[in-house]
Amino acid sequence: MSHAKNKLRWCLQKAKKELQEGRKHRGLIEVMPDSERAREHIAKAEHNLKVTLYLQKGGFTDWCSSSLFYTIYHCFLAILAKFGYESRNQECTFAVIASLIDDKRITLERNVLEKVSTLNLMEAREAPDTAISLREEYQYSTKVSLENKEYQELLQLAKSILDQTKEILVR
Repeated sequence: MSHAKNKLRWCLQKAKKELQEGRKHRGLIEVMPDSERAREHIAKAEHNLKVTLYLQKGGFTDWCSSSLFYTIYHCFLAILAKFGYESRNQECTFAVIASLIDDKRITLERNVLEKVSTLNLMEAREAPDTAISLREEYQYSTKVSLENKEYQELLQLAKSILDQTKEILVR
């Protein structure tokens, strides 16, 4: 079984246990596919992209790493809504996307997902330029300016994922 499938199973079990204990889940649950919820996540992704452009114009590029990451993340949540999942955990979200890619249920390429986050912790330590690692670096460090090259690459990645997600949702 692939790492993504193992993680997916763990996420579902985690949420099930938390719900049985009467707690809010912090994993992944299966729900009815919801195209309206998917559209709402796309609207939020588009909003976050506009925020990014506003921040960049104002010179607050350190915050662009977060707004671009969440542009991408809401795209992934839109895909999950289409396929009947609710996630409250980023790693679980990435595991579902990886699983959908592996099962050829979505056309997103695995290397695109790996530009956002890696599921393997050892690989993550060796791949510091993922969207999530850039978001964490600029959110938690004292840096106040995202390098233009990093900004442009992250912006193009977010736009590409947004476009691809819109195509996935109409299929």
